[in-house]
Amino acid sequence: MSRLVVVGQGYVGLPMALRAAERGFDVVGLDTNAKTVAALNGGRSHIDDVTDAEIAQALDRGYRASVDPTCIADADAVVVCVPTPLSEDGGPDLRPVRRAAEVIGEHVTAGTLVVLESTTYPGTTEEVFAPLVTARSGLIVGKEVYIAFSPERIDPGNDTYGVANTPKVVGGLTPACTRAAQAFYARFIDTVIEAKGAREAEMAKLIENTFRHVNIALVNEMVRFCHELDIDLWDAIDCAATKPFGYMPFRPGPGVGGHCIPVDPSYLSHRVKGQLGYAFRMVELAEEINTAAPLYVATRAWEELNHRRTAVNGARVLLLGITYKADISDRRETPAVPLARKLTQWGAIVSYHDPYVKEWDIDTSEGRRTLQSVPAAYEAAAAADLTILLQAHSSYDLERLEASGARVLDTRGVLLPSDTVTRL
Repeated sequence: MSRLVVVGQGYVGLPMALRAAERGFDVVGLDTNAKTVAALNGGRSHIDDVTDAEIAQALDRGYRASVDPTCIADADAVVVCVPTPLSEDGGPDLRPVRRAAEVIGEHVTAGTLVVLESTTYPGTTEEVFAPLVTARSGLIVGKEVYIAFSPERIDPGNDTYGVANTPKVVGGLTPACTRAAQAFYARFIDTVIEAKGAREAEMAKLIENTFRHVNIALVNEMVRFCHELDIDLWDAIDCAATKPFGYMPFRPGPGVGGHCIPVDPSYLSHRVKGQLGYAFRMVELAEEINTAAPLYVATRAWEELNHRRTAVNGARVLLLGITYKADISDRRETPAVPLARKLTQWGAIVSYHDPYVKEWDIDTSEGRRTLQSVPAAYEAAAAADLTILLQAHSSYDLERLEASGARVLDTRGVLLPSDTVTRL
C-alpha cells in the first residue's frame, strides 16, 4: 500500500497525512473546504501542530490536497478523519461520517483498506459506516474491501508525542481487516496494537476520554468544598502525587475544552441510554460538574470583587488565555466563552489577552461582540479590577504578572497566593 487518501485535513487528518508522506506514501489530503485545500497546496498551514515549512516539505515529497473525491479510486488505503460534533439529541452528529462513507463507496476499488478514525460510539463502524461503503461499492468486507476503526490520539500542542510515537490501536470488522490495518499503520507508526474488533477499538477511545472527564470533574467538585473548608486543594494534590503507585494527579480548572473531554464521553452516554434504556450516571454527573465549572469561576470572581468593595456591574475584568489548552490557538469548547458570557450578563466590562488569538467573537445578552486582544497584558492586568488567569501559556511571565500588582484569580494554581493573588 503506497497510495493513501486522508479524508479531512484538520487537527487529526493533516498530521496523519504528513507523517505518511514522510515515510514514502503518495498522499492526497481530501477536504471539502476549497480555501483549506488552496492554502495547503500553497504551503500554508491552518493548525498549530503543523508549520508552513512542514507543509512545504510534504509538497516536495508528493503530498497534495484536493477537493476531488475521484482520487479515492486510485488509493490503496483511505483514512477518514472528519469531525463528529454533538447532535441536538446529545449523540454524535454522524452526517460528516455518512457523507464520507457514501463518497468512498462511490469510488473505492477492490483491495482497498478503509479506516474510520473519527471518534464515535461503539458500533458505528459496523452499523453505519461499513454498510454505506459497501452499499455503494458492492464490495464484500474482509475479502474485497477491508474496513477498520482506529481511534485518533492527536494531542494538540504536545511536543513529546505525535503521530509516529503514539501507540495506534486498530480493530477491524473481520480478522483480515484488522491485519490489513495493522500492516498499514506499522509502516509509519512505531507501535500498533490490535484490538479484538472495531467495537473494542471504538470503546478504547471513549474509555480514555471518559477517564479524564470523570477525574477532572472529581477535582472540580472538590475545589468548591475545599474553598469553603479553608483547605488548600492544590497543596493536597501535590502531596497525594508523591505516592508512587495507585494515584494519578488531576488538577481543577475553569472547565474542560477541546473535543475529547466535553464532547466524546457524551457519545457513550447517549449510546447506553438509547440502546440499553438506562443512564451512564458517572458521565452525566461529570458533565454536569464540568459544565458548571466556568460559572463557579464567575461566582468566585464576584466574591473577589465584592471582597475589595467593587461591584461586578461596571468592573473591568481581564481574561488571560482564552484557548482551551496552553500554547495553542484552538478555542473549541473553551470554558472562556460561558465565563465571559456570565460576567458580561452581570455588567462586567470584559477584555482579554491571548498571544494566540488576535480577535474573539462572544455572544452576550446584548448580542454578538467582537473583542481584540489587548496589546499589553501586564499593564492591562494592573489596570483591571480583576484579572482571571484561565490559561497559563508558556509565553506569560508569571513573575512579572505577580510583580505588576494585579489582582488575580488564578484558576490554574501556578501563582503563589498573596494579598493580590487568589487561587481558585
